[in-house]
Amino acid sequence: MSNLFSNLFLSSLFKTTDNYKLLKVAGFIANRIAFSKSKTRDGQKPFSRFIIRLSVVATVISVAVMVITLSLVNGFQQTISQKVFSFLGHIRIQEKEQAKAIISEETPISKKDTLAAEIRAMPGVKSISPFSNKYAMLKTKEDMEGALLKGIDKHYDTSHIQPFIKAGRFIQFNDSGYSKEIMLSANTATKLNLKVNDKVLVYFLKPGDSLRSKVNKLTIAGIFKTGITEYDDLFAICDLKLVQWSKKELSTDNIENEIGGYEVFLNDYKSIDKKEDEIYNLNDFPDTWDAVSVKNISPNIFDWLNLMNKNRDLLIGLMLIVAIINMITCLIIFVLERTKMTGVLKALGAKDWTVQKIFLRHALIITLSGIILGLLLALGLLWLQQATGFIRLPEDAYFINKAAVKIIWWQVGLICAGTFIVCLLILIIPTWLVKKIQPVKAIQFR
Repeated sequence: MSNLFSNLFLSSLFKTTDNYKLLKVAGFIANRIAFSKSKTRDGQKPFSRFIIRLSVVATVISVAVMVITLSLVNGFQQTISQKVFSFLGHIRIQEKEQAKAIISEETPISKKDTLAAEIRAMPGVKSISPFSNKYAMLKTKEDMEGALLKGIDKHYDTSHIQPFIKAGRFIQFNDSGYSKEIMLSANTATKLNLKVNDKVLVYFLKPGDSLRSKVNKLTIAGIFKTGITEYDDLFAICDLKLVQWSKKELSTDNIENEIGGYEVFLNDYKSIDKKEDEIYNLNDFPDTWDAVSVKNISPNIFDWLNLMNKNRDLLIGLMLIVAIINMITCLIIFVLERTKMTGVLKALGAKDWTVQKIFLRHALIITLSGIILGLLLALGLLWLQQATGFIRLPEDAYFINKAAVKIIWWQVGLICAGTFIVCLLILIIPTWLVKKIQPVKAIQFR
C-alpha cells in the first residue's frame, strides 16, 4: 500500500510544471541512489557501486596528477631559471662581437656611470653592476686547473650569489687595492683538493705567450655550487680590481676604467625582452655595445625548460581524457543498471530530461568527490615534498638535487573548474540513452 501511495505521489509531482519541484525530485532520487547501501534481491551489492568507486578513484588520481605535474614543472622552471639569472643577471651589456661565445673573456669597454645610473633608474630594474671576466690558471703544489675569473665590485648585490654558497662567505672588498680573496666552485675546489681559508696561486695568461704574471696567494673565502655544471666547472669569483690589475700588468694601455660589461637584474624576469629593447634604444647607449638577454647566453637551458611545457600539457591532456572516459563508462553502466527504475519513472509521467537530470546529478556527485579528494591528495603530497624533499633528483643531470614545488593557485583552480565543466558537458552524452528506453520494456528488463 505504501508503494502505491508513493507512486501516486511521484506521479502527481512529475505531472507538475513547476521546474523547481521537478529539480528537487530529481535531486532527491539522485541522492538516494548515490548514498544508498541497499543490496539487490539476491543479496548482492550492485555492480555499479564498484564502478562508481573506481570512477571516483580514477578522477582523484587524474586531478592529483594534473595538479602535481603543474606545480612540479612550475617549481622546476622557476628554480633553474632563477639560478641562471642569479649568476649571470637578466640582461648583459657588453661589446658587440660576432661569432664569439658570450660566456668568455670579453672585449673591454669603458665604464659609463651616467648610462648605468640611467638604466638603474628605469622602472622594473632592480640593480646594475659592472663585471669583467679573465681566464686564469689556479695552482696548488700538486695540481693546476683552468678557470674563468668573474670580477665584481663592492656594489654588487651579493644576495644573488648567497644561496649558492655552500661553505665560507662572500669575498670582502678593500678600499685601496684589490681584495686578496677568491671564491671557488665546489667542483674546482674538489679537483684542487682545497677548502675554505686555504691558499691558491693565480696565474694570468696572455695569448701566444707563457705565464706572464704571478699573483700573490689568494685566500679562499667561500665555496659555491649552482648545480649547473657549465658554470661550476668554469667560474671563480674575485674582485673586479684584481681582473683590471691583471690586464694592466699584461698591457701597456691605461685600462683602470675598463670593464667587461654590465649585468642588469630585473624585478620581473618576464619583462626581459621588453627591457632589453628599452635599454638598447636609450639615447646614450653606444652603437658598438649590445644588450643581450640571458636567454640567448644559455639557450640550451631555456630551450630545455620550454620543452617541459609540451610534456606538461601532454600529461595533463592524457589525465583529463582518462577522467572523462572513466566518467562516461561509469554513467553508461549506471544508466543500464537502472533501466527498470527509468521505465517506472517514465510510466509515472517523468519526462526524459527529468530522468536525465537524476543521472547527471549522480554523476556530478562522483565528479565533485573525485575533484575535491584529488586536490587534497595533491596538496598533501606537494606539502610533504616541500617539507621533506623526498623526491630526489641527480643534480648533474637536472641541476637541482630535489624536486622543487611552486603552487600557482589560479592554475589549480583552473584545473578543478576545467575538469568539472568538461566532465559535465561530456556526461550529457550517455544520458541520451534515457530517451531510447521504453517504459513497458524497461519495467520487464532483467
